[in-house]
Formats: sequence, structure tokens, C-alpha cells
Amino acid sequence: MNESSIITLILMAVFFAAMILVGIRSRKHASDINGFVLGSRQVGPWLSAFAYGTSYFSAVIFVGYAGQFGWNFGLASTWIGLGNAFIGSLLAWVILGRRTRIMTQHLSSKTMPDFFGTRYESKGLKTAAALITFVFLIPYTASLYNGLSRLFSMAFPGVDYTVCVIIMAVLTGVYVIVGGYMATAWNDFIQGIIMLFGIVAVIGAVLHDNGGLMEAMKGLATGSEGGWEFASFLGPNPLFLLFVVILTSLGTWGLPQMVGKFYAIKNEGSIKKGTIISTFFAIIVAGGCYFLGGFGRLYHVDVKAEGFDAVIPEMLSSLPAVIIGIVIVLVLSASMSTLSSLVLTSSSTMTLDLIAPVRKKEMGEKKQLFIMRLFIVAFVAVSAGIAIVQAKSRSLFIAQMMGVSWGALAGAFLAPFLYGLYWKKTTKASVLVSFVWGVGLEIVQLLVSLKLLDVSGSAFLSFVFNNSIYSGVIAMVGGLVIVPVVSLLSRKTCPKGTEEMFSCYQANRTVGITDNLGK
Repeated sequence: MNESSIITLILMAVFFAAMILVGIRSRKHASDINGFVLGSRQVGPWLSAFAYGTSYFSAVIFVGYAGQFGWNFGLASTWIGLGNAFIGSLLAWVILGRRTRIMTQHLSSKTMPDFFGTRYESKGLKTAAALITFVFLIPYTASLYNGLSRLFSMAFPGVDYTVCVIIMAVLTGVYVIVGGYMATAWNDFIQGIIMLFGIVAVIGAVLHDNGGLMEAMKGLATGSEGGWEFASFLGPNPLFLLFVVILTSLGTWGLPQMVGKFYAIKNEGSIKKGTIISTFFAIIVAGGCYFLGGFGRLYHVDVKAEGFDAVIPEMLSSLPAVIIGIVIVLVLSASMSTLSSLVLTSSSTMTLDLIAPVRKKEMGEKKQLFIMRLFIVAFVAVSAGIAIVQAKSRSLFIAQMMGVSWGALAGAFLAPFLYGLYWKKTTKASVLVSFVWGVGLEIVQLLVSLKLLDVSGSAFLSFVFNNSIYSGVIAMVGGLVIVPVVSLLSRKTCPKGTEEMFSCYQANRTVGITDNLGK
């Protein structure tokens, strides 16, 4: 075992020990449903902000997206990170944070499907949303392991990647099962700190390895793999860059595991502070990841043969052993934080929104908690299994399914959730149409990607389904148009109790006053 492997192993052992300790210490917060799923809605600004950020940015971004889009756009890929910070974080907290927290507590909603069912007075919508969440979160969860494969092979040559997947899956499952939401929140905080310092250290090391910032930019513009456009303001393909910014930034507004962070936040002050902290975190982590990826063309990588996932590992392979160890822990942190959020969201949705409602006998809290924990085990095992199969077989179906998951979830949920918080006249029919639109569009994308459906005869359809990035953006933006239009055409399906639902935003309080005797 070489020096790099030993240092990485020590850092990983300390990291894993801290994760388990946090899980054990958080047991007292996981004794009932509200505590296990939402931390009793008493999570402060720092934990909430870091939980949001670490759930947002995983190994998929650090290794996959940073490598792919950094290679395609050069330094202009930094705009993606800034879009994630100001649209995916700042605007999301400003527009969704407060209203989500107030209304979900008023409606006693613990999950996004639960919100749809209560807000639109429809058990059918609740069930449909739960099924969509279940179907599309599994492949999305499996994709989190992808970025670890090459980095793990670099740090531990000769050790099977399966070992890393299993260790990561087991340890994540343990601390989520034991400590619930509070364990994930505290671990997200620790993992977030690692990500902040880790990305700064890696950027510094890579730039130093290339002679500093100006020399690196010069090399990017004049090197054999580069060109002036890769060191330019908007890169070689501004339109595609814009679509990537929209998908990766606006898409978070409709993802159950992201919006769920607003359910648990403590109070008004926490929302204001959390907005600032979350935005700062995103600027450093997301902006840093894509900025780092922008220098990928300084390294000789055969992306056609090895894929874009080889770009970041190649950039890091020549760095000092300590930096490589930090990177491995950084990527593990990013992956485990997102994984814990996804499995908690999936298990709570399955238990509270699918199983509990169809049971003839009412389920007690202890039984619901037990079932949730069983589903956490199942989701972790299935997602790890899919990731291992994908790594060994390179299954095209699994890879494409992972690609459309984000678009399907955000395309189906974003518009109904946003309008549900702000517009009383949003109807059940419009929500159903949005579900069909988002999921339907991404199923067509899957069929086109697998070459089971040919749309080459239409220039417009060829553009839409040329890439899951395009179809994902069209699914989200289309939903924002579809919901108000269909709502105006289907007023009879508007829920009857909206006035009472929206009263939570205008609650009156009676206070005592001191009589004024005047002059």
C-alpha cells in the first residue's frame, strides 16, 4: 500500500467514525415520525443551509458534471456554479423557503406527495406523486456512486470498487436509521465543512501545478486540447450552457429531497440566515467545482474512450498524497450527504404516502418508524446494487435512466408546488397534467436515447430530445406555462378549502396595549 493510500485510509477512518458517532448521538431526536423525518421542525439556519447545500452538490457534480461541462465549456462552466448559487440556492430560499415552511406546517405535511394530497384535496395526486418519487429517485440515488469509481481506483489501486460502494452504503444507512433527519443534518454540516475546505485546497493545488492562474488560463487558450473559446466569457456554446444552468439551478425547486429541507427549518430568523449561508456555500462549492473542471483541457484525456468521468481524476492524479486523500473524503462527503437525504425522502414517502393510507388499520408511530427504517435498508441496498451493476456492465438503460431522473422529478413537481404555495386558483386537473407532462416527456427522452424511438423526421423534436438537458428544461419551463393555463380551463376542479389553507400567511395575533392618557 503506497503513501497516498495510507493517508486516504486514515482520513476515511476518522470521517466514518465521526459519521457513526453523530448518528448515535442523534437517537433522541428520532423517537417519533415528526422527529425522524423533519427533526421536529426545529433545525437551525446553519444545519438547514448546509443540509440543503450538501444534498444539492454530490459526486455527480464534482466528478461527472465538472468534468463533462468543464471540458465542453472551459472556464465558462463557472456560470453553472454561479447559477446554482443564485438561482438554485438564493432564489429558492427567498421564493420557496418561508412559504413552504409555513404552509406545510399548517397542512401538517411531512413530504412533497403529502403536500400535493392535502393542498389539492386529492388522494389520487398524493399516490401519483409518491409513485413518481419512488420510481425516479432510485436511479438518481444510484448515480451518486458513479463519481467514486475512478477516484477510488486511483487512491486504492487493485481494490475492487464494489468494496467502496458497500462501505459507503452501509455506513450511510446506519447513521440515517439510528438518528433520522437530525443525524443527516449534523453530518451534512460536518461534510459541508469538509467540502468547503477541500474544494479550495484542490483548486489551489491544481493551479499551482500549472504555474498559477494566469499561466493556466494561457495554457487553456493555446494548448493542443484547448483554444481561446475555452478561456472566454461564454465558452464555445452559450445556448447549451444556458440550458445547463437552467436545468441544474431551477430543477432543485421541484426535487422532493431539496424542498424537504424547508419543511424542517426552525423559524423566521433561521430562514433569513440560512438564505445567506446556503448561497455562500453554493458559490464556493459549486462555483469552485465548475471552475476547477474548466481547466480539464490542460490534461491529456481521451474522453471518447475513457468518458468525461476521467477528466477530474486525471487532473488530481499528480497531486500530493494529502490532497488526494482530501479529495476522496470530499467526494465521499458529497455523496453520502446526498445519499442520506435521498433515502430518507424515499423511505418516508413510501411509508407515509403509499403504505399507511392503504392500510385498513391505522398504523402506530412505532410501526411506521420500523417500516421506514426497513425501506432505508432496501433503498440503500437497491441503489448500491444498481451502481455496481452499472459500473461492471455499463448498462445503457441504467445510464439513461439516471440521466432523465432529475428532469422527470423537476418537470412533474416544480410548477404544481410553486403555484400551490402562491396561487389559490391552481386546480387538481392542472397538477395531474403537469405530472403527465414532466414524466411523459422524460419517458420519450429515455426511448429516444435508447434508440427505441426515432424523432429525426422533425427538426423541433430532434432538438428537444437531442439531449436530456434540453428535454429536462423544456419539461420544467413547460410546466410553469401548463399549470396556469389548465387551471383557468378547469376551474371546477379547484380545491374548496383554499381560503383556509392560505390563511396561514395572514394569521392575526391579539396583543395587549397600555392605555394612553394623552397630553
